[in-house]
Amino acid sequence: MNNNIIEVRNLIARYGEKVILDNISVDIKAGEITVILGSSGCGKTTLLKNILRLYEPYSGSVKIFDEEITSMDELEYNKVLKRIGVLFQGGALLNSISVAENLAIPLEQHTKLPPEIMERIINLKLDLVNLAYAKYLSPSELSGGMKKRVALARAITLDPELLFCDEPSAGLDPITSASLDKLILNLKQKLKMSIVIVTHELASIHRIADSIIFLHKGKLLYHGSLKDAGNANIPEIDEFFETGKFD
Repeated sequence: MNNNIIEVRNLIARYGEKVILDNISVDIKAGEITVILGSSGCGKTTLLKNILRLYEPYSGSVKIFDEEITSMDELEYNKVLKRIGVLFQGGALLNSISVAENLAIPLEQHTKLPPEIMERIINLKLDLVNLAYAKYLSPSELSGGMKKRVALARAITLDPELLFCDEPSAGLDPITSASLDKLILNLKQKLKMSIVIVTHELASIHRIADSIIFLHKGKLLYHGSLKDAGNANIPEIDEFFETGKFD
């Protein structure tokens, strides 16, 4: 039985003539937290954006839910997107509207639910991230950690099977970062989501990763468990975890 929620084969990504990702092939398993990591400029976010088709791959195959997305038209891909949540690096909240109105956006765009049901869903998602009290605040009134949690609540509003997070702990202090990691782990367990995270935060990787994808200069050096990575005798991985120097 195929337990892969994402399958990437021979993916090449380029900016002009510059190759950013060189022949990447990985399988991402359902029900796991997979962390994409590597030093600055290795292609982490580029891989995430190619999987999501925010960038069109130069060549190769990307399957999500066993469907080839690179050849889909916009209508077909929008159906896939309804099963996916994305937590963007900056949160991407709209400051001109309230927290509740930010969460309502995906519901209004992708469902025809009555307002009272939308409100119940919004309340439930804010409860899940421990921010029920912030419902009527504007994003400008929130701390950095609260903004990330609101953005996470919005990303899971439609109960996605698959969640992508781009640098969720960026800019957060260690205590807030640890709290966000705990929240992500809880959501994985409660909602049975598969989660793909790009991060360079060493402590987060140790807390949340079921498996890691390690990139180096656009190439795949390792894909497997964090424990096995420590025994793989790959100098770049050993240096990454020993120095803790991240950009």
